[in-house]
Amino acid sequence: MAQRYGGSYSPKGTSESKSGAGVETRPLKATVSPTGARSNLLFVPGALLAFTSFGDGPEALALGLAGAGVWTLAAWLTREGLRAEAEYNARKVARRPALPRKILGMGLIGVGTALAGLSHDLGFAASGLYGVIAAALHITAFGLDPLKNKSLQGVDEFQQDRVARVIDEAEAHLTAMKGAIRRAQDPRLEARVERFQQSVREMLRTVEEDPRDLTASRKYLGVYLMGARDATIKFADIYARDRDAAAKSDYLMLLTDLEENYVAKTRKLLDDSNADLAIEIDVLRDRLQREGVRLD
Repeated sequence: MAQRYGGSYSPKGTSESKSGAGVETRPLKATVSPTGARSNLLFVPGALLAFTSFGDGPEALALGLAGAGVWTLAAWLTREGLRAEAEYNARKVARRPALPRKILGMGLIGVGTALAGLSHDLGFAASGLYGVIAAALHITAFGLDPLKNKSLQGVDEFQQDRVARVIDEAEAHLTAMKGAIRRAQDPRLEARVERFQQSVREMLRTVEEDPRDLTASRKYLGVYLMGARDATIKFADIYARDRDAAAKSDYLMLLTDLEENYVAKTRKLLDDSNADLAIEIDVLRDRLQREGVRLD
């Protein structure tokens, strides 16, 4: 009878900790790129404008190259703005982006379009009109940046700011881990790091929903995560150089141990939240009974 292949690094296999106990690995969650093809297409007009500007004299060339550069910068800002917006939407507590990248991209698209028109002798009025139309189409296609902070009701702003700062630092560590492990050029290692990051982000979402958990989880989101980042950077440098199998095994065991601790801590935070809810319900029932309201 045919059997499904399974191993420590297969998608539905098991990873082993130092003690040798099998730990079921959860499948990776599917993620959709927040940028998409439409933002990448914004880089095409700049290249076309630069190519078509040659042969029309020095003034047209200068205006065309300037317009191409402005368009390319606008495309990059728009793509980064879409990524920042996706991160903002994925979190329940988040601060608005400090730099409104999509709005700046909209303005630069208008300026670049006007320069492109001038490079082809359309005149100031026509070029300016084309610039306004291009900016309007850009904002219609990509929208505005988030312009206000996202917060939870019933939680004071000071606590939310503390949580937002800690989560921003944690996300920076996770981004550094992802960038470092790519240097190892091993897709299975990248997938393993991504699974670990999912466990960390589950804790981040739990802390967002109840900022009171921040104190209990601060070392997990700070010291432990910083250590995981540093270990990943060192391992990636070693493995990219000599493909050391022993270093890979040690690193995978480290990730497994860390993930087990993060999962266990997240479950404890959720259990504590459930216990707090049960206590609040009991207190409310006692108050209602003292007021003469009987609950069946």
